[in-house]
Amino acid sequence: MKLLIVTVVEEFQDDILQLFKDSKIKNFSESNIEGFKHEATSVLMAYNWFPSEKGGAKSSLFFSFTEEDKIESLFKLIKIFNNNLETKNPIRAVVVPIEKYI
Repeated sequence: MKLLIVTVVEEFQDDILQLFKDSKIKNFSESNIEGFKHEATSVLMAYNWFPSEKGGAKSSLFFSFTEEDKIESLFKLIKIFNNNLETKNPIRAVVVPIEKYI
């Protein structure tokens, strides 16, 4: 068993949910987060009505304790998805090994 962590911008939330389904990853958790890029900070502040306030991109973080074969399937689908993007906001995913669990 491994810990899978995935981040996506809000626009791709439905896409990652479909990729989870296609990979047969049925159990996962999701949390809303704000994503930041240092290069985008000045652009974001320029479009903000109140420039003293910093803002980030609305994003989601997903995590799942799942089997390696399902993760491999998901990574293949994410790679295909990211290769067809026209934005600079790819789906990001990492895997963390689990030494012990109950």
